[in-house]
Amino acid sequence: MAENAVFVGNKPVMNYVLAVLTQFNNGATEVAIKARGKAISRAVDVAEIVRKRFLPDVDVKDIKISTEQIESEQGTANVSAIEIVLAKK
Repeated sequence: MAENAVFVGNKPVMNYVLAVLTQFNNGATEVAIKARGKAISRAVDVAEIVRKRFLPDVDVKDIKISTEQIESEQGTANVSAIEIVLAKK
């Protein structure tokens, strides 16, 4: 389990790319990119941009998908979640 996690939300993709790069530059060997719902596609973009454009020596080590139950005023909703673990070779 990666102790370094970047939670992806609604900010521009490059904000999260910078956060991942910062984790690796600070000595992390693994970084987990986590997202829920509509932010999942943004999390995938972050992982691909880091791998293809900035750190070619980083690989996808693991991808976990799950469903989380969220309580809201309308009741319980199921939200998809993803965790992409990037690791240095």
